[in-house]
Amino acid sequence: MARLLAFHKPYGVLCQFTDPSGRPTLADFIPVPGVYAAGRLDTDSEGLLLLTDEGRLQQRIADPRFKLPKTYWVQVEGEPDAAALTRLRRGVLLKDGPTRPARVRRIPEPAIGPREPPIRVRRHIPTSWLALTITEGRNRQVRRMTAAVGHPTLRLVRVAIGPWQLGDLAPGQWREVR
Repeated sequence: MARLLAFHKPYGVLCQFTDPSGRPTLADFIPVPGVYAAGRLDTDSEGLLLLTDEGRLQQRIADPRFKLPKTYWVQVEGEPDAAALTRLRRGVLLKDGPTRPARVRRIPEPAIGPREPPIRVRRHIPTSWLALTITEGRNRQVRRMTAAVGHPTLRLVRVAIGPWQLGDLAPGQWREVR
């Protein structure tokens, strides 16, 4: 039977088990042999990462052809208006082509605790939070989408991949899931 692990990847951790430069990797947190990340999160992103020892399951989770929804809590610079949210919902044009439509809504600041190191703060520019769900997985896609509508991403936390949720996992913790 395939093993599937849910891991709360902290900021600054690489989505691989080794790094010749000595940066923090999955091996620093997950002592389970034979599992591999199903998809990726950038080093400067946080949240849910799934790992499995089953190649077909890994492909089903990571391959954009399967359109598995991925939900992020996104702290952005400024306060997106209705037009910016509509652009995200319809899909935005990026340098590598248009994105698929996204589900997006404003949310109150989530109770996830501060990031280490803290995000940059500008006294005179407010920030706000969005819940954004996409069904593709281009390189740095969410960050590029919010920037395209004039609201750069300051913090990005993935909270769900398909039916799997981050839940109450603290940064650096993992659990086995079904």
